[in-house]
Amino acid sequence: MTARLAVLAAALFAIAAGARADPYLADFPYPHDVKRFDFRSQKAAVWMDYMDVAPQKPNGRTVVLLHGKNFCGPTWESVIEPLVAAGYRVIVPDQIGFCRSAKPAGYQMSLHQLATNTHALLASLGIKKPIVMGHSMGGMLGMRYALTYPEDTAALVLVNPIGLEDWTAKGVPPATIDTLYAKELETDADSIRAYQRKIYYHGNWRPTYDRWVDMLASMYRGEGGDQVAWAQARATDMIQSQPVIHEIGNIAVPTLLLIGERDRTALGRDRAKPEDAAKLGNYPVLAREAAAKIPGATLVTFEDLGHSPHIEAPEEFNATLLKSLDTFIGKD
Repeated sequence: MTARLAVLAAALFAIAAGARADPYLADFPYPHDVKRFDFRSQKAAVWMDYMDVAPQKPNGRTVVLLHGKNFCGPTWESVIEPLVAAGYRVIVPDQIGFCRSAKPAGYQMSLHQLATNTHALLASLGIKKPIVMGHSMGGMLGMRYALTYPEDTAALVLVNPIGLEDWTAKGVPPATIDTLYAKELETDADSIRAYQRKIYYHGNWRPTYDRWVDMLASMYRGEGGDQVAWAQARATDMIQSQPVIHEIGNIAVPTLLLIGERDRTALGRDRAKPEDAAKLGNYPVLAREAAAKIPGATLVTFEDLGHSPHIEAPEEFNATLLKSLDTFIGKD
C-alpha cells in the first residue's frame, strides 16, 4: 500500500510540474517496478524495459500488454490492476524505439522484429503461451505476433488497433522518413493535445489526459529530442509500409476486438486528398469488416468511446475485458 501511495504521489507531482525533458522518461513515474531485458539485435546491444506484475492468487495465465505509437507502458495502468486482481500475471514492455527502451539510430523497424523481440523477452521469463493484448499500434503488432507465433499465443485481444485498412491503397501518398522526421521535430504538448482531442477523444478533453500528453511531450523536449523524433519517424514508416490487414484471415487464435466506435484514427490522412481522407478511419465499418475476416473473432463495441476506451471509461472497459477473457479461458 505504501509503495502504491508513493507512485500515486509521484504521478500527481509529475502532472503538476511536468515531466523533465528526457528521451527515456527518466523521471516519469511508472505504476510498477521497471525491469530491463538486455539482448543483442541487428549487431547492436539493445534493451527493453518492462513491468512484470504478479498476482497474489495466480490463475495460471499471463497477459502481455502492447502499447501504441503515441503511448507507453504506463498508459495501461488502469488495466493492469484489474487483471492482476483477477489472477493474471501481467507483462508490459516498452518496445525498442519507444519510451524507456533503446532507440538505436540505425535500427530497422519492422513489426516482425518487434514481435520477435517481445517473444524473446517472454521466453527469458519462462512464459510460453500468453494472451497478447495490443492497443493502437500495439494491436497491429499483436496481429503480427499472433501470425508469427500462433502456437505460442493463447488468445489475441485488439483494442482499437490501427492498421485495419491499407492507407496507401486508399489514397494516402507515401512519405519518406526524412519528411516524417521533419514533422516529428515540430511535435510539442500543444500539437499532441490538439491531435488527441480531435482524433482519439472525439472533441472531448479531461484534465487527466494531460498526464499522457506531458509524458510524450517530455521526450521531445531538450537534448535527445531529435533521437525520439527519428525513432518515431521510423515507427510511422514501419506502420504505413507494413500493412497486416491483408493477412488477418490467417489469424488462428481466439480473437477479441474491443472497439470504441468514435475513433477516427488514420495515419497519413493529412496527406490524402480531401475526398479520400473523409473515408478513412471509419472504425464502426472497419471493425466489423475485420471481425468477419478473422476466423471465429468476437467483436464488442463501445458506441460512445473513441481510440482509447480503456483510458476514457476504465470501469466499463475492464468489466467487458474480464468477462470476455473468462469466455476465452472456458474454450480451453
